[in-house]
Amino acid sequence: MPMGYLFMFLVTVLLFNSVKESLIVWLTVPLAVIGVTTGLLLLDTPFGFMALLGFLSLSGMLIKNGIVLIDQINIEMASGKDQYDAIVDAAVSRVRPVCMAAITTVLGMVPLLPDVFFKPMAVTIMFGLGFATVLTDCCACALPVVL
Repeated sequence: MPMGYLFMFLVTVLLFNSVKESLIVWLTVPLAVIGVTTGLLLLDTPFGFMALLGFLSLSGMLIKNGIVLIDQINIEMASGKDQYDAIVDAAVSRVRPVCMAAITTVLGMVPLLPDVFFKPMAVTIMFGLGFATVLTDCCACALPVVL
């Protein structure tokens, strides 16, 4: 598993040609652990193989969301906007598509909840993606205030 994550990190470094932007994208993944833990505890579900498989796929979803946001920020900055305006415009234009993708994925997992085999995976993806998306979007919208 660590080798898989290392490979995924290297791919994002090659995608952005920057370690800093790749780290920003990857910092959204630990946010999901809070949601995953909360969901598994609330629904009394064990963290087994299927939950681990769900967390791996969840990592890919979160990286995709981060890539979309960082890429839009880079596009906005390339068009001549200063950093503050680029972050605000990118956050405003990409929050809705990222949230819609997350909502459809979470709702798509609902039919798996009654299944004993797939429930840990569904809970992991639903709570992890929901929590991390909310935190990522809130951070993206609040980042210009910090800057």
